[in-house]
Amino acid sequence: MARKGLTKSDLVKALAKETGLTLKQAKAAIDALFATEPGKGIIAKALDAGKVVRIPGFGVFYTRKRGPRTGRNPATGATIRIPAAHYAACRPGKGLRERVRK
Repeated sequence: MARKGLTKSDLVKALAKETGLTLKQAKAAIDALFATEPGKGIIAKALDAGKVVRIPGFGVFYTRKRGPRTGRNPATGATIRIPAAHYAACRPGKGLRERVRK
């Protein structure tokens, strides 16, 4: 069963309605927080710098490091080397967990 998601456009409209901002201002605020282009996005820039982003009650965003490992190409069965990588992770805050847990 597919769930109806909340799009960026929906977030912009909801933020504008909740705060009294114009749609243009609300979009700018959301873009400032969540942009993923290099050099943009408050959260992404903090993660790039190795910082942890804590939003009390909502959650924590941080990076993790996965070491190098070997894997298999599913098409050929050949062994391949998968390099080490950093990736973004998040953990929901207590308030969000309790609210969703209903």
